[in-house]
Amino acid sequence: PVCSMGNSTSRLYSALAKTLSSSAVSQHQDCLEQPDSAQLDPIDPKDLLEECQIVLQKRPPRFQRDFVDLKKNAASNHRPIRVMQWNILAQALGEGKDNFVQCPMEALKWEERKCLILEEILAYKPDILCLQEVDHYFDTFEPLLSRLGYQCTFFPKPWSPCLDVEQNNGPDGCALFFLKDRFELINSANIRLTAMKLKTNQVAIAQTLKCNETGRLFCIAVTHLKARTGWERFRSAQGCDLLQNLKSITQGAKIPLIICGDFNAEPTEEVYREFANSSLNLNSAYKLLSPDGQSEPPYTTWKIRPSGECRHTLDYIWYSQHALNVNSALGLLTEEQIGPNRLPSFNYPSDHLSLVCDFSFNQDPDRLL
Repeated sequence: PVCSMGNSTSRLYSALAKTLSSSAVSQHQDCLEQPDSAQLDPIDPKDLLEECQIVLQKRPPRFQRDFVDLKKNAASNHRPIRVMQWNILAQALGEGKDNFVQCPMEALKWEERKCLILEEILAYKPDILCLQEVDHYFDTFEPLLSRLGYQCTFFPKPWSPCLDVEQNNGPDGCALFFLKDRFELINSANIRLTAMKLKTNQVAIAQTLKCNETGRLFCIAVTHLKARTGWERFRSAQGCDLLQNLKSITQGAKIPLIICGDFNAEPTEEVYREFANSSLNLNSAYKLLSPDGQSEPPYTTWKIRPSGECRHTLDYIWYSQHALNVNSALGLLTEEQIGPNRLPSFNYPSDHLSLVCDFSFNQDPDRLL
C-alpha cells in the first residue's frame, strides 16, 4: 500500500511513495541485477528533503552534529571528497530480531524510518555513501539515490538473517553509492569473504574510481564483518581475506584506499590490529577526533537489548595515510542527545551512528611510501 505523504500537490508526485512496491522485488535471486532507473527523472534533493520532512512532521527534529576541522594547514586545490559510512539497521532485523527493548515499535515503522535515513543522507550530501544492513535497496535506495545522481551497487549476504523474518523484504547486504558527475567507475569487485579457506556469509564491495576533477584513482570499499562475541578469530580471518583482496586491487597500495565498515570489533580486537598494522599503511579517520589522535571514539553504537546495555565502537573509516588527508570529520551524538532509551529512537533511525569524513589527496603521495 502506498502511504499518503500528507501533501497531494507534492512537486515530485511523491517520489517516496512511488518507490517500487515490495512485490515488484520479490525475486530475491535476482538481487545482483541492477534495475534500470536511468529512465526516471532526476530529483532535486531539496524536494526530496521536503517530502521527508512532511512525513516526519510529528517526530522530533534531527539532532545537530558539527564537523570538526582536522586540516593541518594542508592546502588543497580540489574539492574534498565526502565519504559517509553507516549501518542503517535492516528493517526486518529492527522489527523482527534485534529486540531493542526500549525502542517503541512505532519508532521503527519503515514509512517513517526510511525518511529519517534519507534525511540524514541528504543533510550531509556525501559524494560516496557506504551502507550496511540494506534490505530495502531495490524498492527505496536504488530508485531514489540513482535519481539524485548516484551510481548504485548492492551485494547481499548469501544467507541473510532477514529472510528468517516473516514479511521480509529480501536479504540485507552492503551497498555502495557514488556521484556519477564526480567519479568514473574503473573497476568493481563483489567479494564474498572467506575465513579458514571457507566462504562465509559476509561480503564486501570494492570499487576503483577516477576523480574527474583531479584525474586521480582511488579505491573505495565497504564491508560488514561477522557479529557476536566468540567470533573474534573468525572476524580476524575475514579481515585478512579482505586485506589480501584490497592489496591486489590497489596494486599493493599504489592506488589510495578508503575502507568503510561495521567491523563488529572493538579496537582491542585482532582484526583492528591487522588493519592498523597492514602494509597498506592505513589509519582510522575517527582517531583524529581524539586529543592525541590515537584513540577511537568511545562508541559508534549504543542500544539496550534484553541482556542489557550495549555501548561499543564497531564502525570505522580506514584510509591510506600516505596518499590522503582527512580535512574534517563529523562529531558523534552526545550521550545527552542519544537519551536514556538509547538507539534506535523516534529521533534517530539506526542503532549505529553515521560517520562522515572529508578527504583530499596528498599533494606528494610518494613522500611517505
